[in-house]
Amino acid sequence: MKRLLVLVATLLFVPTSVASASTGPYAPVNQPGPRLSVPVADLQAAVRCTPSAYGSHREVALFVPGTGVGPDEAFSWNWFPALDRIGHPYCSVTLPGGSVGDVQVSAEYVVHAIRYARAISRGKIAVIGHSQGGVSSRFALRFWPDTRAMVADHVGLAAVNHGSVQNDDLYPHGNGPAFALQLKRTAEFVEATNSRQETFAGISYTSLSTTHDQFVTLAGTTDLRGPAGRVANISLQDVCPDNPSDHITIGTSDALAYALTVNAITRRGPANPAEIPASVCAQENMPGVDPSTVGDDLAGFLETALDVIAAAPVTPAEPALKPYVFARR
Repeated sequence: MKRLLVLVATLLFVPTSVASASTGPYAPVNQPGPRLSVPVADLQAAVRCTPSAYGSHREVALFVPGTGVGPDEAFSWNWFPALDRIGHPYCSVTLPGGSVGDVQVSAEYVVHAIRYARAISRGKIAVIGHSQGGVSSRFALRFWPDTRAMVADHVGLAAVNHGSVQNDDLYPHGNGPAFALQLKRTAEFVEATNSRQETFAGISYTSLSTTHDQFVTLAGTTDLRGPAGRVANISLQDVCPDNPSDHITIGTSDALAYALTVNAITRRGPANPAEIPASVCAQENMPGVDPSTVGDDLAGFLETALDVIAAAPVTPAEPALKPYVFARR
């Protein structure tokens, strides 16, 4: 136990330095990340892990929710019971303010959660992000390079990897929630997240999308660039042509998305659709979902998200990129 506590402390308080402001090119991929600006107590209070995650030899799954919801609304009625059934350890992180503010701040919570989950377990972890959670976690990996050695898999469920044209249409001149302006196709945040390289050696990336996505548009915006053996961009309809999943259900109740995710985090490399039984296409819901309450669960998810987004402060422009995003002078 003493050794475990020392390891936790070592990984949580990685010495880093603060980059000075720059208008030059984006930071090299190996430029050390900044110290986290959020108080440690707040960061730690946002992370929850199952008892089985402590000292686990399995790939602990870290769940990062999307916009407007926390882990309870997003994962407690589906993913958590499903992983409990198969004995797979997991953690989750609650993002500040329903993640409707500056995504750069949300990313700090993800950085801490990655470090913590890796510190308490005995191996690399898997990061599973839905929607905004898929890109805030990638921003964390991009600008805090120490976290990359802690992650074996990154799974994005309808992740807004290259922004959404819908946000460009809704907020052509700004004046919207900070997160929405940062997730426009033309946003500086999106450009920074994807700068220099989109994926990193040692991490297997699985990016899942659906042709029925009503929020993340255009088609292909979820796709990541990287070596074929390390990156898998998978449309659910390419595996099961009649799959009805949309932006919400791909991350909450879809059986195929679940099967591909579990495949990714339990094998070497990204998900391989060829290893998914054809019978999955006929399954209405993923394991862990109660068919008698799934309608109410989905409605509760959507109601919570819409309420939080509707109450989000309006900002005239995208939040400025933090100094550490740029190369040091």
